[in-house]
Amino acid sequence: MTTGGSPAADRHAPHRLAEVAGLFLKLGLTAFGGPAAHVAMMHEEVVKRRKWVDDQQFLDLLGATNLIPGPNSTEMVIHLSFLRAGWPGLVIGGVCFVLPAALMVTALAWAYVRLGQTPAATWLLYGIKPPVIAIIAKALWDLGRKAAKGPLSILVGLTVFALYFAGVNEIALLFAGGLVVMIAANLHRLDRSILKGILLPLGALSAPALLAAPFTLSVLFLTCLKIGAVLYGSGYVLLAFMRADFVTRLGWLTDQQLVDAIAIGQVTPGPLFTAATFVGFVLGGLPGAILATLGMFLPSFVFVAVTNPFIPKMRSSPWLGALLDGVNVSSLGLMGAVTMQLGRASLIDPLTIAMALVSLVLIARFRINATWLVLGGALVGLLRAFAG
Repeated sequence: MTTGGSPAADRHAPHRLAEVAGLFLKLGLTAFGGPAAHVAMMHEEVVKRRKWVDDQQFLDLLGATNLIPGPNSTEMVIHLSFLRAGWPGLVIGGVCFVLPAALMVTALAWAYVRLGQTPAATWLLYGIKPPVIAIIAKALWDLGRKAAKGPLSILVGLTVFALYFAGVNEIALLFAGGLVVMIAANLHRLDRSILKGILLPLGALSAPALLAAPFTLSVLFLTCLKIGAVLYGSGYVLLAFMRADFVTRLGWLTDQQLVDAIAIGQVTPGPLFTAATFVGFVLGGLPGAILATLGMFLPSFVFVAVTNPFIPKMRSSPWLGALLDGVNVSSLGLMGAVTMQLGRASLIDPLTIAMALVSLVLIARFRINATWLVLGGALVGLLRAFAG
């Protein structure tokens, strides 16, 4: 398989590993805004600017990450790193994306434990969110034109978008959208084929619950490992999973501590799942932070390593290729719904609306790097804070 026009044999070239490390370290330091924003920034970097993959490959990877549990944006990084730099890239790219956020969250957790409160970061979110919305909107437009392969796929995407606001489960929407497109594209094959085995056996992924126990590092690690191995949906589903384990079942955290952990994950760049790093530090200091982070993210590396070789085979299969098309357009429907929610919460005054519009023009017309837009937004937020 070739990627970005380069032979697969070249993946192990040292300069490719350096490219992977540099790009995803940069994104790990600047990718604010949650999974949708992360995916949009990756699309801008690896498809538009660097041309490591094309739009269809990017969409297929996005669909594949939605079919496996774990933090989707981190899994996208691992997929792209593997395609660009082989097995060393798989590890280095993922680590470079997660590590900056994990270190920042650890530092904030240390301050939290010492001071008893979360450091204020309202100004940061105020300035960063408008350009992030523009970045996502541009990516949705680019990817949507590729994913919309006919009236049915457009209808599926719009239906997923609407049903998300009706409270329908995200995972149910992804698989339902995939199945609708798959069946519609293969109606003429139904007399010779069966659907058995297409759906992931989600129930089989569930790990047995641990017994309530006093705090230990081993139980902390295993609990985070279980969550990382079975959690589907957006990063915000993490709140429900962590509450069930750390607040209700084990009794190690209060609700307020858990909310603070999620807030810290939101105001730092990189994956929201680094909220586990915060929880680990609060419960077990630096060893706890390390083990919680390792447990939460380790399953993603394993899942990507196992599934990545099968993505081209999925695309060549008439059944699985159509399923992937349906999941792709459903993913964009969900991404659009999340973007609308974020927009309503973020564009709250004339300044933020103007920032979003200016950012959209800059990235669409002048192709300004998304990183500069995010940093510019942070600067505006800082200036607004000083202005009172």
